[in-house]
Amino acid sequence: MPRDLEERFIDLVLADPVNAAILARLPELHLNDCWLVAGCLFGPVWDARSGAGPGSRTNDYDIFYWDEDTSWEAEDTVIGHANRLFADLGVVIEARNQARVPIWFEQHFGSPYPESTGSAENIGRFIVAGTCLGLRPNGHGGFDLCAPFGLEDVFAGALRPNPNNPTPGRFAVKCASYRARWPWLRVADTTDQAPRE
Repeated sequence: MPRDLEERFIDLVLADPVNAAILARLPELHLNDCWLVAGCLFGPVWDARSGAGPGSRTNDYDIFYWDEDTSWEAEDTVIGHANRLFADLGVVIEARNQARVPIWFEQHFGSPYPESTGSAENIGRFIVAGTCLGLRPNGHGGFDLCAPFGLEDVFAGALRPNPNNPTPGRFAVKCASYRARWPWLRVADTTDQAPRE
């Protein structure tokens, strides 16, 4: 992935002060394999292209983490901690244990969720390939970026099906939701394969 594209992406993400605050505090959750993911990351890129304020069209801020304790009680404790830690930001925070996803996914979405080994693998399963994004502080003043399909699609506004997604039938619905907020987005030729890093 081009370094300048990665730097530009991180700059746009951090232009949303909520993202900057969440990323600064993320280590305080003391969670394994913990990432800020999805809409709050690609949203500021699309906002910039639209001339909108960063984060102005972000619905919520999603945090993925990995805990072998897949009980609801353990996840609920983390949710409570996250809600308290970020309460002053005035946004919806959704912290979810990715090890638990196979437990509830089929009942919620109607198809089974393949077993995975960590948060990064699940980041790579979002419906739209270019939205498979995760960011976390690396402990050295910078960030680790998870972008299994690269950053080209998100900057181009190309909506392409993710071949790794367990609910491909939801692709059109997801695209319609995105295009309602960012009408300039385009659905890429579905016969094209998503780009790889």
